[in-house]
Amino acid sequence: MEARDPELKKELDATLHARRDLGEEYESALVESFLAKVEERLDTTVDRRVRRRLAEQQMTVARGPRPQQSGDTFGERFGFGIITMILAIPLSAIGVANAGLPGLIVTWLGIVGVNVAHVAHAWPWQRKTRSAGSEWDE
Repeated sequence: MEARDPELKKELDATLHARRDLGEEYESALVESFLAKVEERLDTTVDRRVRRRLAEQQMTVARGPRPQQSGDTFGERFGFGIITMILAIPLSAIGVANAGLPGLIVTWLGIVGVNVAHVAHAWPWQRKTRSAGSEWDE
């Protein structure tokens, strides 16, 4: 139902016109009749939306579960590597300024560790396999 439904506007105009013609004694009956038409229109709209949602859910179920997208693309790995290399410059300077060569070594061990941890989630033995059942079965 649109915000400005022309049929309901016509019904409201007809109801107001009938009220002027018939007088106040028929006002409650006219209002009830108009509200019944509005309620019927709302029910129709809600029913249509529910049917559409059910159809969408049935189509999703009929298509089967979608394969999990790993999100581990070359672009993601490359971008992460570039970002860590850019951040390595100021981190190396801070490590050397505060602790000398040991600070530089610790900084680079941290950078390598972060990159290894990022790549490790893509290793086949690290991936969790999902069962074909529902998530509620767990």
